[in-house]
Amino acid sequence: MKRTVTIATVLAMLASCGNNEKEYDATGTFEATETTVSAEQSGTLLHFDVNEGDELPQGKEVGLVDTTQLWLKIQQMGATKAVYQNQKPDMEKQIAATQQQLAKARQDEQRYRELVADGAAPAKMLDDASSLVKVLQRQLEAQISSLNSQSSTLNSQISTVDVQVNQLSDQLRKCHIVTPVAGTVLEKYVGQGEFVATGKPLFKMADTKQMFIRAYVTSTQLQNIKVGQKAKVYADYGDGQKLEYDGVVTWISSHSEFTPKTILTDDERADLVYALKVAVKRSTSGRSQGENDGNIKIGMYGEVRFISEK
Repeated sequence: MKRTVTIATVLAMLASCGNNEKEYDATGTFEATETTVSAEQSGTLLHFDVNEGDELPQGKEVGLVDTTQLWLKIQQMGATKAVYQNQKPDMEKQIAATQQQLAKARQDEQRYRELVADGAAPAKMLDDASSLVKVLQRQLEAQISSLNSQSSTLNSQISTVDVQVNQLSDQLRKCHIVTPVAGTVLEKYVGQGEFVATGKPLFKMADTKQMFIRAYVTSTQLQNIKVGQKAKVYADYGDGQKLEYDGVVTWISSHSEFTPKTILTDDERADLVYALKVAVKRSTSGRSQGENDGNIKIGMYGEVRFISEK
């Protein structure tokens, strides 16, 4: 009889020890990569189609800052460019008269050269004709140089206007509020009709399909954990309700920190712990790799069990 009681007592003690054994190696909370979208231009928010909880694709235009003044400046720059273009000289027409005079002077020079050679005209007439050719040649060169300089100056002014138009066009483009990444809208900070300044946060979004849990481990545990190691991740809903996911360690902190108050570690006496991230790769329900099945929420409590590599 005594032996029976002893065995029962031992079994009860073993069961109690088994119940106290933890099913996880670390705990933490689920997070997602968050992006705050801010205004890139100042002005009245004419259109803003964003609501908390919206699933938005990358590159979707969701708002518009008033573009009137920028558009008017672009029109003004276009008119200025047209003025500069109209001022550019028509070189062929500008030098046509001088070219004609030079051609006539060369004909006269050739005729006097033949007359002087035949003794029918004095040498001075040839000298005068040759001198006129040289003068007209220099006038033509000076005229061409001046016209080239004028054209170069106007071309530089036109290029400056083009740069200013490009700058204004870039500012105009930034008036269109576009989602930089795909994700879910977490918070909305402004509404349609408000005046926003450059840099003012408009809304915050997160890629909730690519979730990870930030957990904490002790230095003793750390020696057996490495980036790329597989793990089991559990989303805890309370009252023993959990969902299991496959995961992989993607980041380990290079420095320690004091244990956050809300975190339990394998060694609850530990003061210093190391943060790490475990990406949720696949749910046990067969969800495609790298996608949250919708059951994991940001800030939800979770547990991690690391799989030892053999």
